[in-house]
Amino acid sequence: MPLLELFENCRLCPRECGINRLNEGKEALAGFCREAWGLRVGYVGPHFGEEPPITGTYGSGTVFFAGCSLRCSFCQNHQISRDGLGRSMTPDELFERVCEMVQLHHVHNINLVTPDHFFPHAFDLVARLRQKGYALPIVYNLSGYQSKEMVGQADEYADIYLPDFKYADTRLSRRFSSCKDYPDIALTAISEMVRQKGFLDSFQTGAPLAKKGVLVRHLILPGHAENSLDALTALFLEFGPLLPVSLMSQYTPLSPQEDQALNRNLTPEEFDRVYSHIMDLGFEHLFVQFPDKTKAALPPETPFLPDFLKERPFSGTRQQD
Repeated sequence: MPLLELFENCRLCPRECGINRLNEGKEALAGFCREAWGLRVGYVGPHFGEEPPITGTYGSGTVFFAGCSLRCSFCQNHQISRDGLGRSMTPDELFERVCEMVQLHHVHNINLVTPDHFFPHAFDLVARLRQKGYALPIVYNLSGYQSKEMVGQADEYADIYLPDFKYADTRLSRRFSSCKDYPDIALTAISEMVRQKGFLDSFQTGAPLAKKGVLVRHLILPGHAENSLDALTALFLEFGPLLPVSLMSQYTPLSPQEDQALNRNLTPEEFDRVYSHIMDLGFEHLFVQFPDKTKAALPPETPFLPDFLKERPFSGTRQQD
């Protein structure tokens, strides 16, 4: 099937809206992601806030796609995922921007952030980069809410997967992301990613940079440590102790939430409880983001909180000479 035909009767994500995104006007925007077929992008450039084997010295070459098929109420990228910010680009323009980024900044990989509602464009971009001779690893930076079928199609266009596993509690996935089936869908998708690529190879090779494999991320939500305990247990039971996991504590309230716990930062006690659990489980390959217990909130300038109104959204994005 030609790639653009995937936008007809769209089933690129597990919501399977069935919208013809090739239509003109509002009809094309009627799906959950609220995106037509035309590319919209929030940022193209180096990013230094990923895990060390992804960031390296010169940064990860990120493409932040606008829109999202999950649209979590607490998203730190809400400007582009929920609020409609983003620049329209043709596939040619995106290709040229990515090539320019590689040449100017010497990034270690191409990191496609939330690309699933634009999978046809992402696949096309990767194919063109490879045709031009670029051999950088291709990273798919995902919410975890992907269908097994679409992950299967991504296989030939991907080297590394960075999926989230956000929820084990279906009540939370329904409340915060409008999907009650997240845990089952995400575990199935991650299983397919692991089948394709194995675990992140830098742990086995000892190399400073990853070339292939899967690293699963989990963000601890304030007031919902039990969800984190259950999510980490589910990952351990499904994949065992060698699964690379990144435990994140960076949650910061950005807009008023109906769930009052999400209107505050994570407490040290909540983090310690989850951290103790992940250590007790016996995961052997961990990245842990330890919170600064001296601060009630992250400082205003942090590489984890982007402002996509700026040309360089991340305060940790360094300019290479």
